[in-house]
Amino acid sequence: MQTGKIGVTSENIFPIIKKFLYSDHEIFLREIVSNAVDATQKMGAVASSGEYKGELGEQIVKVAVDKDAKTITISDHGIGMTKEEVEKYINQIAFSSAGDFLDKYKDDLDSIIGHFGLGFYSSFMVSEKVEIITKSYKEGSTAVHWSCDGSPEYSIEDSERADFGTDIILHIDDDNKEFLEDSKINELLNKYCKFLPISIAFGEEQEWKDGKMVDTGKPNIINNTTPAWTKKPVDLKDEDYADFYRELYPVHDEPLFHIHLNVDYPFNLTGILYFPKIKNNIEIQKNKIQLYCNQVFVTDSVEGIVPEFLTLLHGVIDSPDIPLNVSRSYLQSDGNVKKISSHITKKVADRLAEIFKNNRTEYEEKWDNLKLFIQYGMLSDEKFYERAEKIALFKNVDGKYFTFEEYEKLIKENQTDKNNQLIYLYATNKDNQYTYIESAKEKGYDVILMDGQLDVHAVNQLEQKFKDSRFVRVDSDVINKLIQKDDEAKSSFKDEERSNLSNVFQAVVPKGASYLVEFSDLGENAKPIIITQSEFMRRMKDMGGMSGMNFYGEMPDSYNLVVNSSHPLVKRVLSEQSDALGKELEDINAELLPLDGEKADLNKQKEGKKNDEISQELKDKIEEVTKKITDLNNKKSDILKTFGKDNKLVKQLVDLALLANNMLKGEELNKFVTRSIELIK
Repeated sequence: MQTGKIGVTSENIFPIIKKFLYSDHEIFLREIVSNAVDATQKMGAVASSGEYKGELGEQIVKVAVDKDAKTITISDHGIGMTKEEVEKYINQIAFSSAGDFLDKYKDDLDSIIGHFGLGFYSSFMVSEKVEIITKSYKEGSTAVHWSCDGSPEYSIEDSERADFGTDIILHIDDDNKEFLEDSKINELLNKYCKFLPISIAFGEEQEWKDGKMVDTGKPNIINNTTPAWTKKPVDLKDEDYADFYRELYPVHDEPLFHIHLNVDYPFNLTGILYFPKIKNNIEIQKNKIQLYCNQVFVTDSVEGIVPEFLTLLHGVIDSPDIPLNVSRSYLQSDGNVKKISSHITKKVADRLAEIFKNNRTEYEEKWDNLKLFIQYGMLSDEKFYERAEKIALFKNVDGKYFTFEEYEKLIKENQTDKNNQLIYLYATNKDNQYTYIESAKEKGYDVILMDGQLDVHAVNQLEQKFKDSRFVRVDSDVINKLIQKDDEAKSSFKDEERSNLSNVFQAVVPKGASYLVEFSDLGENAKPIIITQSEFMRRMKDMGGMSGMNFYGEMPDSYNLVVNSSHPLVKRVLSEQSDALGKELEDINAELLPLDGEKADLNKQKEGKKNDEISQELKDKIEEVTKKITDLNNKKSDILKTFGKDNKLVKQLVDLALLANNMLKGEELNKFVTRSIELIK
């Protein structure tokens, strides 16, 4: 038996492997099984070339767990190794010193495995001892037994093995007993080895017999050696793509459609990407693209490797040009990865354009599921916006679809305002904004439905992209002001009447929000009161809520209570208020009139003077008169608000406006119903 030291200048290599690769320790199985697959493939190549003329035997890699012996054994029927090859490939590790290594890569420790050819040595992350029993396919070769207990010392001696190939025996240490559970090994094989090109067997197939599951004697193959992405598109049917999707995601809905990637220049890339039916929560849908290198699983966390919006896709990307074991930062800066990312973006856009061109009906049917994905891409990737703007759609409240260009032509004549701006009217909820939508339709306007979770951002982007255009939510103002054609019709009420009614209606608006009472001549047939919300303030609140800009997000809701001064019921309120409070208000106004005159005279006396030039007597007089005016106005306001609170018609009109906006709930809704019954009697 020969002994020796592994070719490193420091004796710290194994503690380094255990310590710094610990977060990735489960990949040991991927590394060892991948090596076994490589050896098996190489044996096939040797046989194909005629260099080996004997029986090739079973091309399979077997994984076995012996819980009692605390071992995992990975066996292959590959090319095997001679004693000299073991010396060369196992005992010599290609770096000068562990100290230099730690120094150089302390901030990028994910890159250790693979970058330094440490695939085999990853086994020491979970093992107290590793053995290799191997025999080369070369004629006259003797089997070799190599053993190492996790120190630089190893032993190597002749051994017995019936046929060529290699057994790797891992003696699992006490800290990693979880890897002696069949369920854990099954999990890892399914994660990392599900599509390896050589059959991987773990245990035996079982069947139900005599009331229990029994072994059949057949090896349990856990992988699909020829997954759909390795085949030519011409050899696959739609059902093949659907079957493969179910193999990847057994519990997901059927995808919308797929893209088959097959590139051999300027880089090698194969894969199949699927457009899933995207749910409302984007985050849940991410990390569904699986990245492979020659059918070996690398990662399913592809942010930074592909553009952010493409992480919403599902499927597989496989490229030998993507290193198997390197850090995310390396991948993000790698030139090939950037080219691959750009190519996939283009292929996605081309595929969407192809479906739109060849089968627009199908495209429109799938638009509601595609919309979030395409918007995400247009918002986050300028090149994708340029490619997608001709196939992005607006859907109106009647369920009809239009490209941006088609929709502009549709609304240009009727929805251009007096300032020559094209107004895109939109609703975010067909039911809640029904009355506003109907008012717009009566004017001959068309309304887009913008009820998606990215529509707030999309509206802002499109306003910047579209020339001389604005997006206005259909409930942000009264219909005559949404698209101003002429000068606004003035209210027929006098200033005093508007001021009085403002107090009357303010008395019954809901608490917890800010309501500004306005008056407008909307015509006798329009509703008596309409509630609107400023487009600017609502957008600021929406954006603030999404981005954490709490200044706007935490502000109370602000609404406009637009009172139709032409409506008979509003005129009736004014008449009732005048009848009930006329004398009282006249008396207060009579007191206010001389005070207002006196205040005006006092203010004239201080005109042109600096503050220190105004006598204290004048300041005190102004303050006294101002207080009297304020007190009288407050008294007047209180009288009007008391009238408003006690007037059922006032409360009924405001509640009707709230009800039309789906803003009347709970106790207030119950009171409204009770009051309605009383008024009907």
